[in-house]
Amino acid sequence: MLFIRMLRQVGQSPACGCWTPVLPVRFLGISPRQIPADANFHSASFSDTDHPRVLITGECCQLVCVDFPFRKRFGKDNVILSDIRKPPDHVFHSGPFIYSDILDYKNLREIVVNNRITWLFHYSALLSAIGEANVSLARAVNITGLHNILDVAAEHNLRLFVPSTIGAFGPTSPRNPTPDLCIQRPRTIYGVSKVHAELMGEYYHYRYGLDFRCLRYPGIISADSQPGGGTTDYAVQIFHDATKHGKFECNLEARTRLPMMYIDDCLRATLEVMEAPAESLSMRTYNVSAMSFTPEELAQEVLKHVPEFQITYNVDAVRQAIADSWPMKFDDSNARKDWGWKHDFDLPELVTTMLNFHGSETRVAQAN
Repeated sequence: MLFIRMLRQVGQSPACGCWTPVLPVRFLGISPRQIPADANFHSASFSDTDHPRVLITGECCQLVCVDFPFRKRFGKDNVILSDIRKPPDHVFHSGPFIYSDILDYKNLREIVVNNRITWLFHYSALLSAIGEANVSLARAVNITGLHNILDVAAEHNLRLFVPSTIGAFGPTSPRNPTPDLCIQRPRTIYGVSKVHAELMGEYYHYRYGLDFRCLRYPGIISADSQPGGGTTDYAVQIFHDATKHGKFECNLEARTRLPMMYIDDCLRATLEVMEAPAESLSMRTYNVSAMSFTPEELAQEVLKHVPEFQITYNVDAVRQAIADSWPMKFDDSNARKDWGWKHDFDLPELVTTMLNFHGSETRVAQAN
């Protein structure tokens, strides 16, 4: 293999004809394995006139509106979106977009160098239910891809954000509430890969000085995106169906309680933790949350706006088992204490916002 040959060339001693038994070196130049132990890369700051150069991976896959607050904050041309899929028109025309395959290390490295990237937000991942249907692909994207991202970030001194999830916990974790530090032991490939990401990111921080930052997201609810194969996606689909059909079939049991957050709060939390001074962070991975509710409670709130709305239940055994192993409520007190996290949207505000968006969208479609 190519990187093995590179390893032998880099580590070989002309005098003894042998090479030093170090971890595989994946690129020429400085690697994470060559960074001094006392190196410190998490003190970089940016003035209002010196914004970071931002790369976002997986823009088309998950949080399709992630670019808007980021571009407003850092400038349109300073935020580059990337994916392996062709973007929708509104994404393509909103600012810079490039092809990026996180499994292609050379491609990632060229992007970072050619675009002078300083901050990297790594959103590429296969979600919980999709990952269970294709474990080998989830392992490649969520784990191998992460390794490429970590190596590029460490080599080029990037500030790196990798989201984690409620899925990083398992049935032996305390569920109500779930603290930042506790037994995790997830039982999905998605959850396993996210625990791996948390630990690898913290390892690279303490070993190589990588400025790694991570938030465990609850279920994220966005008016701009379609459900993407996650266990909490019922809380997005319900608004589509309520405004279009007046009814919704839920694939989780009525009293399944899970932590949730509206997308605006999610993106603001992400920006806030990335901009927080390094000395204010007591840990590298934080829980963040806003509310916790059940399908039954969500339906009752929807009924206040759509009196004819009906909900039925057709439980998906796989998704239900996943949900039953996840936290019911997050303890995010450390985020609130360390860098001032505070959510804006509770359940009533969430439902009103989502129904207003989808209701106006439906009326426009009917008029057309």
